[in-house]
Amino acid sequence: MLRKLTLLALVLGLAMLARSAVAEEAPPLPSRWIPDDAVIALEVNQAKPVLDLLLDEKTLNAVISLPAYPKVTEQPNVRQLFFGVTILEASLGTDWKTGLRKLFRSGSVSVHPGGGALLIVEADDAALLNRLQDVLLALVKADAENKGQPGRVMSAEYKGVKAWRFGGQAMHAIVGNRLLLANRQELLQAALDLREKPGKCLADTPAYQAARQQAGPNAAGVAVANMEVLKQLPGVQKLLEPNENPMATLLFAGVTESLRGSTWLGFALGVEGDKLVLKAAADGKSPDAAGTASFALPTPDQGAFPQLNVPRRIAAFSFYRNLHDFYAAKDTLFPDRTSGLIFFENMMGIFFTGRDLTDEVLAEAEPQIRVVVAGQKYDPAIGTPRLQIPAFGVVFRLKHPQQFHEVAEEAWQKALGLVNFTRGQQALPGMILDRPMHGDLQFTVAYFAAPKEGEKTDVDSRYNLRPALAMPGDYMILSSTEVLARDLIDAVKQEAEAKTQPRFAAHSLVDVDGGLLTALIKANRENMVGQNMVEKGNTREQAEGEIDMLISLVGLLGGAKLEVASPQGGSRATLEVTLHRQ
Repeated sequence: MLRKLTLLALVLGLAMLARSAVAEEAPPLPSRWIPDDAVIALEVNQAKPVLDLLLDEKTLNAVISLPAYPKVTEQPNVRQLFFGVTILEASLGTDWKTGLRKLFRSGSVSVHPGGGALLIVEADDAALLNRLQDVLLALVKADAENKGQPGRVMSAEYKGVKAWRFGGQAMHAIVGNRLLLANRQELLQAALDLREKPGKCLADTPAYQAARQQAGPNAAGVAVANMEVLKQLPGVQKLLEPNENPMATLLFAGVTESLRGSTWLGFALGVEGDKLVLKAAADGKSPDAAGTASFALPTPDQGAFPQLNVPRRIAAFSFYRNLHDFYAAKDTLFPDRTSGLIFFENMMGIFFTGRDLTDEVLAEAEPQIRVVVAGQKYDPAIGTPRLQIPAFGVVFRLKHPQQFHEVAEEAWQKALGLVNFTRGQQALPGMILDRPMHGDLQFTVAYFAAPKEGEKTDVDSRYNLRPALAMPGDYMILSSTEVLARDLIDAVKQEAEAKTQPRFAAHSLVDVDGGLLTALIKANRENMVGQNMVEKGNTREQAEGEIDMLISLVGLLGGAKLEVASPQGGSRATLEVTLHRQ
């Protein structure tokens, strides 16, 4: 019996020792070492999935194959960076990708009042981290001595930890497998104080805890911003002020109001295959039903409709916006734009034969509005314009389509007549009206007469336009081209047959195709280079470099999707970015 008790005690003792060892190997989260006055903080909990995506051969090959890559690598500062990496690889006995994986398991960066910044990096390989410190120390010392500045490299001990200064105010220290770097001595000391004795830290703040809860346990990283502090900054104050631009107010309604009432803004980063998922949340309450932004606030059983799918779609936008309520609140929203709005209403009165714009025109539109941007399919009989503008269309759902059909048709033809009259005054070609059929639906198209045979080599940009109005079922389609109008007629027919439901609580949806966007920019490269030279005064080589860099960056984007919602309790947004790595 005594032997069994002794054996049991030994097993329990070993278990307790093992548990203690595990606890020592797993220090508290970096947020426990960050002072609680952090204005902005980013914490990476799982660097591996992010590094796996960014350091994958497909990703690196995609970067190397970019048109701008050779020019970037020829820059002196970039060549110097590559040379420094080569030296570190030789000194540490590892390649840069392996070294990065071993040196970065998790970490955080935070910004504090007065411009203070603190970086904490947790390494998988503490020995490699210390070797890196020794190599950098030797290089900096040698450089300081060569320049006659031996006192530039300094060290001091604080609470048993040796901290180094390589010049300037920045100081760093290594604690176990963690690197701590601060641009101010007092900030590094504050982090070491929290390491020795837990106190008021970022992890205990309501903003951080709420952001962590929103992120979920599997988030690769979490960021949090103290909105109470940020809202004191002039730039942020201006950004959150009521906007006098009606279009900006219409697009961003609900978001700015929520941020104005928020005490924190949180982000969570996840990795799903080739996709980066960023989720944002704020604690500001959604605008109430009587508020000035209520026109963008869906009821619980409403929301923006899913995107419409058409061929060559570059981008799609879907909004929940009650245009009647928006314009009815114009005097409150835009008190200083009265004269401009009066002129606008007078013009609309001409098009809609004196009907009240608010109650008789805008009231006919349901809150769901979709915008589609698509690549052009040019008619060989006309040619391709030297400046290629994508086709775009707006789709409305109507409350009383039968009654509103002729009203819309009359307004459309009056608008085209005004355009033709204005162009005629300038001795420019006007548009010709036509009423073609698409299936069993007749719609209205306006077009320019085809250019003469000798003019097809440098086609005027007006041939990007062939505006159309179509009213299939409960929908009204305004399109810049006939081809897109036909595609949208098919899309809304499929939607009606499928009885598609809205995305509940969502008020803004955005979808972008990176490949088609890149193709559009490439098609207009020469025009953009010329515009860059005129506007910025660049040489052709400089302009080509900037445009090629833009093409390269956009080329890395496979696609992006954004959803913004205002459920009860705050605002939520989800951004999904897919990288192009083929």
